[in-house]
Amino acid sequence: MMVTTERLVLRPWREEDAESLYRYACDEQVGPAAGWKPHESVEESRRIIRTVLSQPDTLAVLLRERPEETIGSVGVFPTDAPDGKGEPEIGYWIGRPFWGQGFIPEAVRELLCWCFMERGAARVWCGHSPGNDKSRRVIEKCGFTYVCDGPSVLWPDGQERPTCYYAIAREDWEKEARHG
Repeated sequence: MMVTTERLVLRPWREEDAESLYRYACDEQVGPAAGWKPHESVEESRRIIRTVLSQPDTLAVLLRERPEETIGSVGVFPTDAPDGKGEPEIGYWIGRPFWGQGFIPEAVRELLCWCFMERGAARVWCGHSPGNDKSRRVIEKCGFTYVCDGPSVLWPDGQERPTCYYAIAREDWEKEARHG
């Protein structure tokens, strides 16, 4: 899958993305908020591209004006939300220099459209760790509403915390798309 939005290109990860992945994934404020440890080397980033980011519905986020540099990632995977086991969940992260510019909401809206229109999903989930207000704002901006906290899990900082789960039903997304 490859998608182009007004400002972004969403495409599968490539091994040659390792250097730009590392540039942003080594930041101690990026990975832990998304549930993973900061990358320690370009080689680790390359290995993560091969093993984790190569999943079929995981996409690199690039600016249309700078298509040679990945700045983040978005993806769809089966949720672990207690009330939605197996339904699609959207996950994302973006490099700190790009925070607050609306890039991730733009990418998430595109994946929502894909989940509902191409996959026929009835509901799509999104989650964040407690205290990750930036992620919560993205989720709410995209029309998701809070559903529940999941069971506590071990986060990269060694603390156990739940995931805060949000969902949007297809009919709510359709209303939002018509009026938003």
